[in-house]
Amino acid sequence: WRSCAAQGRPLRANGEPYRGMNTFWLWLAAEQCGYRSRHWMTYRQAQTLGGQVRAGEQAQFAIFYKAYSKKVDSSERPGELVDEHRRVMRSYAVFNADQIDALPSDFYPEPLSLVPPGDRLGARAQRFVDRLPARLRTGGDRAYYNLRADLITMPPVEQFDTRAAWAATLAHEAGHWTGHPDRLARSFGKRFGDQAYAFEELVAL
Repeated sequence: WRSCAAQGRPLRANGEPYRGMNTFWLWLAAEQCGYRSRHWMTYRQAQTLGGQVRAGEQAQFAIFYKAYSKKVDSSERPGELVDEHRRVMRSYAVFNADQIDALPSDFYPEPLSLVPPGDRLGARAQRFVDRLPARLRTGGDRAYYNLRADLITMPPVEQFDTRAAWAATLAHEAGHWTGHPDRLARSFGKRFGDQAYAFEELVAL
């Protein structure tokens, strides 16, 4: 599959790029959640633009930091003004444009689907998908099985070249799902590349 998450630096509602740690944090949030828009804004900014944050959407937090100087009376020399250096830092909640309805179209990237029109799963693959008892979450740009949550996460089918490629990736993650302690109780290994990890990848092939 191919990543469709937002590419480039995260942008404020006015199009200005975020800076510092906000750049990394909001880019990571977009990658994890599968947001395709680069734009982030506060609830009030969304309303000002005519949008509405959908019910139940979770905000991310950006950091505002500013260092400045202020003239104050000197404690050592009465009557003399000196510069006092001050810093302010606070967090504020922001939402990605993909979490907001009714914004101007410029905030939403054009939809992208790699699956050819008319592409369908074979009957056997469709039966496998329909009968798979695993908990399945769709979103983001990574396919993986979370042992602790007992949850398979898959990118949207539109990010795959074919529906069969999507189903094959799901089958691989379902192979890991069978190793849960309540099922076949396999060892998943303690780090990438160790013997148990390598064996688990062979099992899921």
